[in-house]
Amino acid sequence: MKICVINPNTTSSMTATIADAARGVAAPATEIVAATASTGPVSIEGYYDEALAVPGLLMELARAEKQGAEAAIIACFDDTGLDAARALANIPVLGICQAALASAAFIAQRYTVITTMERSRIPITELVRRYGHAERCNVRAADISVLSLEDPNSNSRDRLRSEIATSLLEDRTEAIILGCAGMAELASSLRAEFGLPVIDGVAAAVKQAEGLVALGLSTSKQGAYAAPVTKPFTGMLSSFSPATLAGS
Repeated sequence: MKICVINPNTTSSMTATIADAARGVAAPATEIVAATASTGPVSIEGYYDEALAVPGLLMELARAEKQGAEAAIIACFDDTGLDAARALANIPVLGICQAALASAAFIAQRYTVITTMERSRIPITELVRRYGHAERCNVRAADISVLSLEDPNSNSRDRLRSEIATSLLEDRTEAIILGCAGMAELASSLRAEFGLPVIDGVAAAVKQAEGLVALGLSTSKQGAYAAPVTKPFTGMLSSFSPATLAGS
């Protein structure tokens, strides 16, 4: 099967990290295709960035489906544009936050998301509540920027480790969820260091996407995720008319 993993920010080096994490857990018969948004912010840190990342994400999603992807994964822990993507696509679309939380719920009663900055912690806390995990999950920010995760001279990884250690003491956490796709490569080393489950949402989403495709399941087109109504879009968004986007 063919799964497209879409990085909704425009930083291609982060896409490479995400692709490696996805391929590391994919089944031998699964082809992982990684895509980087061609328009939008270089990182997604807060509501403003998230809103402006959605058009680029939808363009990549439409392209991926046209090129034969059987499922798509949005590789941002804000689950950027997930509802819009599910309405647009006829294939399953997974968000890595929702996938990671679902995986954690199978193996722990208490789990903690460690994300980057406070401005990112707040939207993720809202997602945790929306997905029904608020009573079991806490969300913490390590006060690091997304792009600093790629800088070996930054102290971002030490700050991440420190926040995990604090969550063990204060949250009595039983599992850690890495709250940024840029952390994907750290899951296995942190798992070994702290001796508890550490979940990367990219990996979790890949396995869940494989399962949905194998079961022949896709997003319901009844109700909330019905196909967008065909209508003109004007100005800068004129190319985002559903008919135009699907045919691009």
